Amino acid sequence: MSEESPRAPSWFRSRSGLVLLAFLAIAAFLVITEHTAHVLGILPYLLLLACPLLHLFHGGHRGGHGEHRGHGEDAGGGGAGDNR
Repeated sequence: MSEESPRAPSWFRSRSGLVLLAFLAIAAFLVITEHTAHVLGILPYLLLLACPLLHLFHGGHRGGHGEHRGHGEDAGGGGAGDNR
C-alpha cells in the first residue's frame, strides 16, 4: 500500500491554470495600456502639488538665510538693529 503515485502536475500547469494565467496577462496588458493616458494626464498636476510639499519638508532654505546674515556681519555692514 505504500506505492508511490506519480506526482500530479502543479495547478498552474493544468489547463484551467494556463487559461487563468493567459486571462490575467491579457487583462494586465489592457489595464496598463488603457490607463497610461490617465496617469500621464495627471502627472503635471502631481508635479505642481509636489512643489509646496518640497518647500514644507525639505528645509533647505533655513541654512541659506543664516549664510546671508553671516555675510552681512563679516562685511561690516550693520543693519537697522545694529546700534553698537
